[in-house]
Amino acid sequence: MRLIVAAVGRLKDAERELCERYAKRFDAAGRSLGLGPLAVAELNESRAGSADARKTDEAARLLKAAAAGDQYVVLDEGGKALSSTAFAAWIAQRRDGGCETLAFLIGGPDGHGEEVASAAALKLSLGPMTLPHGFARAVLLEQLYRATTILAGHPYHRG
Repeated sequence: MRLIVAAVGRLKDAERELCERYAKRFDAAGRSLGLGPLAVAELNESRAGSADARKTDEAARLLKAAAAGDQYVVLDEGGKALSSTAFAAWIAQRRDGGCETLAFLIGGPDGHGEEVASAAALKLSLGPMTLPHGFARAVLLEQLYRATTILAGHPYHRG
């Protein structure tokens, strides 16, 4: 099962390095589990005049960037919080259920537009604290890597 992470916002160098590290680890560990490759699409923040217009513009571009996705996971502060083990199991269920491409969508500072929110197979929260978007992307990529180690029985996850 291929994975796509489509995110609004540009990363700083330190965030980019961390994200690339976990993406590379995911690809290496996921291959034998039928997971990967992982593609990351980085989109500029909208310059529209109002928050609603920005969310609408970003939603359209996120869905276009992740158009190959069979199912969408929308990162949302009001979404469902899963343990790492439950997240790994959820991903395995999608893979085993025939999902060919799973797309994770990270919106801009104003949040997601309705078009993205209504397309979600899962609205996922990374926790109750607000994270900068670059950190949220790094946490997501680390959790994707962690999911592969859980599914493989690797000792990285000692949860």
